[in-house]
Amino acid sequence: MKSLMALLAGLLFGAGLGIAGMTQPVIVLGFLDVGGAWNPRLLFVMAGAVLTTAIGYRLVWRARKPRLEASFEMPSARRIDGRLLVGSALFGIGWGIAGYCPGPALASLGSGIGSVWLLVASMMLGWWLASRWPLRSNPHSST
Repeated sequence: MKSLMALLAGLLFGAGLGIAGMTQPVIVLGFLDVGGAWNPRLLFVMAGAVLTTAIGYRLVWRARKPRLEASFEMPSARRIDGRLLVGSALFGIGWGIAGYCPGPALASLGSGIGSVWLLVASMMLGWWLASRWPLRSNPHSST
């Protein structure tokens, strides 16, 4: 049941990305080009996502536990470190160059565009390399 719900959520997310135009790099790059021919279309997509998330989380937190798990699992890391900053910068640079972030890139794999496959392979390599990056313990961290 959990896998079916994950599949349905992924299909819904992918359909939403396609309908919103986030699978089209020209639209995404147009949104990021604030100094040139700025396309505000994705601003409405982001506003809709923020509104949906705000309402959705309020509804979810009313439950004692998730429907398909024993408990909610929240991230425990709270500090901003070099690893997070470097990863965030690489994410933004990659998004600005390619016009895809990971979700739309995965949703675009069926488009037949070869460069999307190269992008997804590069993302997976980056995720694998990041998982191999040693974590240093911070004596000032509470986690």
